[in-house]
Amino acid sequence: MDDVAKTVLKLDDVTFRRGETKILHGIDLAIGQGEHWVLIGPNGAGKSTILSFASAQVFPTSGTVDILGERMGRVELQALRRHIGHVNPRHPLRSNLSVRDVVLTGLTGTVERPFRWEASAEQVAKADDLIAEVGLTSRTDAGWKVLSQGERGRALVARALIADPQLLLFDEPTTGLDVAAREQLLETIDSLSVTSPQLTTLLVTHHLEEIPESTSHAMLISHGRLTASGEIAEVLTTDKVSAAFEHPIEVGFADERWSARAIRQRAVAV
Repeated sequence: MDDVAKTVLKLDDVTFRRGETKILHGIDLAIGQGEHWVLIGPNGAGKSTILSFASAQVFPTSGTVDILGERMGRVELQALRRHIGHVNPRHPLRSNLSVRDVVLTGLTGTVERPFRWEASAEQVAKADDLIAEVGLTSRTDAGWKVLSQGERGRALVARALIADPQLLLFDEPTTGLDVAAREQLLETIDSLSVTSPQLTTLLVTHHLEEIPESTSHAMLISHGRLTASGEIAEVLTTDKVSAAFEHPIEVGFADERWSARAIRQRAVAV
């Protein structure tokens, strides 16, 4: 495999405007196969826009976006999106599909199960295997409406995996979860580095505590500009994180997990 093929996502001098507002300014980024990235920044920094490029949903105003070796604007997007998994905790499902049916919709790329579509026995078996992999076997037939947020999150990971994606995106996956559910979901994400070693992941968050242990690389974004990117230990430093959030933040790392806390300014005695 050559170097080009190993690059899963590449942004070259990408800018993006919405009306008269410039959202992104000259973004350069290269993510390799099997790497696990986290994108961190304050609200409104441009994280969601970068994720929309990675999911082949939005075109840049200028610059180029290459996904899985294909350049946006020169490839049929629907075909490209079949190789990209997306875990979004705001999954807009309205009906009460079972966990199994939710996972199977990952094959059709739809929110609801298509009318008159039936999965093959092999597809159902694969769905059940993935449901077991994310620890939901006992909930296979449970309806979406009775699932906890944590169970929904793990079901959506299985849904994303059933189509064998090469790139898997996580859009603030722990939103709304309590501590136990958050840890269960992070364990599920961490397991992917073992069960799917060739899979590339990109997770968006603004909380360092929500970074999976398996994360290998990080990028910081502020006001539409990447302020740092590379191996995670080189990016998540007190100085760089404080600069991105424009606030003094002490970054910690212990037991393979990251943490952040504000640096308190001590009053000077008179």
